[in-house]
Amino acid sequence: MSATITVLYFASLREAAGIASEQVHSDAADLRGVYAELDARHGLRWTPAQLRVAVDGAFARWDDPLRDGSEVVFIPPVSGG
Repeated sequence: MSATITVLYFASLREAAGIASEQVHSDAADLRGVYAELDARHGLRWTPAQLRVAVDGAFARWDDPLRDGSEVVFIPPVSGG
């Protein structure tokens, strides 16, 4: 199933992608698959094991299927004080 989603990038992922957000059309089966597509396109520096992912404002699992019209956020590790 294909889906069109909005992807938001924060912190170091925004720097790597060079954009804050984009509309993505994907045939990926799950969130891990769409992240792999985006990594190939933008050269993102984190692996899924290092990130959290959220869909429509709630944390999600990497094997959750894509849902058309969703907002997906990949959340990199954050440090600071």
